[in-house]
Amino acid sequence: MTAASDTTHFGFETVKLAEKQAKVDDVFHKVAGRYDLMNDLMSAGLHRVWKDALISALRPPRTRPFRHLDVAGGTGDVAFKILEAGGPETNVTVLDINGEMLAVGRERAQKRFPGDDRINFVQGNAEELALPADSFDAYTIAFGIRNVPRIDKALAEAYRVLKRGGRFLCLEFSHVDVPLLDKVYEAYSFNIIPPMGRMVTGEAEPYQYLVESIRKFPKPQVFANMIEDAGFRRASFTPMTGGVVALHSGWKL
Repeated sequence: MTAASDTTHFGFETVKLAEKQAKVDDVFHKVAGRYDLMNDLMSAGLHRVWKDALISALRPPRTRPFRHLDVAGGTGDVAFKILEAGGPETNVTVLDINGEMLAVGRERAQKRFPGDDRINFVQGNAEELALPADSFDAYTIAFGIRNVPRIDKALAEAYRVLKRGGRFLCLEFSHVDVPLLDKVYEAYSFNIIPPMGRMVTGEAEPYQYLVESIRKFPKPQVFANMIEDAGFRRASFTPMTGGVVALHSGWKL
């Protein structure tokens, strides 16, 4: 009999913990080419506003060196915003476990920042970062941590690679807390998004998983407690758009 600690959720499905990463990889393999387009369609462009809020909270400096790690950011959209907001000594490492997503990001970076060596793309696992301790000024992860099989390990790794005084920022879907909006959001998520995914990418199943994974993600205060358990201090969260998403923050002090 499989112990509860050896299982996790893949959307609403219970799977063996060791199997989840391969299933998540398959999801993003299928949608990598049109991932950003679907983000625009699913959120009516709001994901850009949410990511702008992330960059505003980050405030990359313009006059001193700043080394940043963006995890699960394969297509590069958050990293590009950080480069544009920061100064000439801003350097961004984009880490993603999915090679197809990274390929999209590299191609986009070559077109948007030709010859710029301030951004590099690395394939790796958020749970086991092959990166030195105390080496980054900040760490971001946008709409990616709910896909990590062992979230506690990813948070511990984030803490390890950050310098003292470094900041952790996580943008993630959350739990709608506005009456009526919650019902509209639920209906939209399950009745519109998967068929939209089939129309745009030819695949509905990845988007069925994605909307289910949102429902299984911990509520904001529970996740804030997990951030503190990893060693971060001053953990906080800011709900946006009625709780559709939340911006989580923690400091390595």
